[in-house]
Amino acid sequence: MGLIDNPEHARRLARAIISDVAIYNREKVEQGIRNDTIFELLENELEEGRQHFQSRVTPELGASTIFDLAIVDVLIKRAGRIESPIW
Repeated sequence: MGLIDNPEHARRLARAIISDVAIYNREKVEQGIRNDTIFELLENELEEGRQHFQSRVTPELGASTIFDLAIVDVLIKRAGRIESPIW
């Protein structure tokens, strides 16, 4: 199976990876949003997810903002219900 070269498929993959990070790290997500430390707390998980994403897509898509946008859309926006000084 070749690398993903379709941007929409790459977006779906990125969102799925970030969804998994959020599901398996709920406590870290909640604590990170509450204390505005989410990127520090999930640094290893997000880097592992980014590496997985980049290994599955073409270099052009891997270098794009698709993965970062998925972090915002999936991890941050969904956490909007958590009390936080950042919103």
